[in-house]
Parts: sequence; C-alpha cells; structure tokens
Amino acid sequence: MDILHKVKQKLNLPILSDVHSCEEISAAAKVLDVLQIPAFLCRQTDLVVEAAKTGKAVNIKKGQFLAPWDMQPLIKKVESTGNKSIILTERGFSLGYNNLVTDFRSLAIMRAFGYPVIYDATHSVQLPGGKGGSSGGQREFVAGLSRAAVAFGCDGLFLEVHNCPDRALCDGPNQVDLMQLEQLLQQVKRREGVA
Repeated sequence: MDILHKVKQKLNLPILSDVHSCEEISAAAKVLDVLQIPAFLCRQTDLVVEAAKTGKAVNIKKGQFLAPWDMQPLIKKVESTGNKSIILTERGFSLGYNNLVTDFRSLAIMRAFGYPVIYDATHSVQLPGGKGGSSGGQREFVAGLSRAAVAFGCDGLFLEVHNCPDRALCDGPNQVDLMQLEQLLQQVKRREGVA
C-alpha cells in the first residue's frame, strides 16, 4: 500500500488493486480508489460486501467459471450496502484444459445490468497452468481481442503492461510490452472512432 500511495501522490492518478481478504479492506480503502475483487474470489460474499461498505468503487472480475448472468447476484450484494459504484470486468471463460476464451456476448449481457463493463484483454489470453508449474499466455492475441471488445461495446480495457514481459515475475506471457502500448491504444481509439 505504501508503494501504491506514492504512485498515487506522484502521478495524481486513481489507483486500483486487488483485495484478497476482509482484513485487507480497511487499509486498502485508505489508498485505493477502486477495490478490485479477483475473479477466483468473486463469489466470496463477505469480501464483496465488506469492500462495498467502504463506499469506494468496487470492480468485480467475473470468474472464469461464471456465466455473465451469474454476475447479477454479485451486483445485488454490492447494492445491498447502498454502494452503486460498481464496475464489472470480463476476463474470459475456462474452456477445456489450460485455455480461456472470450464470448463477446457477455459484454452486452453484463452492460444490460446498468454498470460499466471492462474487458481484461491480457488475462483473457492467459493459459492457466499452461507451462506446467505456472501459467502461460498468448500475448499475440491481445491487440485483436482488444479491438474486438471495443468494437463490441465495452466501456474500457484492462491491460497488464511491462517493460520486459518475458522477465515479469507474474503473468509475463500474457502481458503487453510497454513499447507496443501506444500503438495498441491508437488502434483501439481508431476502432472506437475517437481518433
């Protein structure tokens, strides 16, 4: 939290990060602008409700094991606290062993619930356990999937970026190289009709 606080102060940017337990939420809410519920923890009622009680925006990443309509009960859990600052994130669906796929219909289905939907392009190309002892990834598909998600109507993109993805300590195989980020964002903006 100290590092994230320094980044927030220095760059004057809103900060988002995961919370993994109810015990972390109080300290995290002092720094974070958005409390993110990781995909594998998205059905943990106590965690979702405690995060919502802070009044901070809550980003719920859809578990790889959920259908898009399964997000409605999670929305209701957040809303039960009076918090209406909700973001939903699509990050692919498990299809067979070590493979995630994106069903772009889920973006439209979740948007119909009345909250912004983000497409996590880098985790959607992850190959969970694909390298035996760790996850693999197919970063070569990030740009195309990002363009498709924006064309389909997501409200934003979640991209993990690293200056040397092959040396990243976590999720390197699915991260975007920092040197390619500007080009990707320009492509996405053109697809959106912004640039």
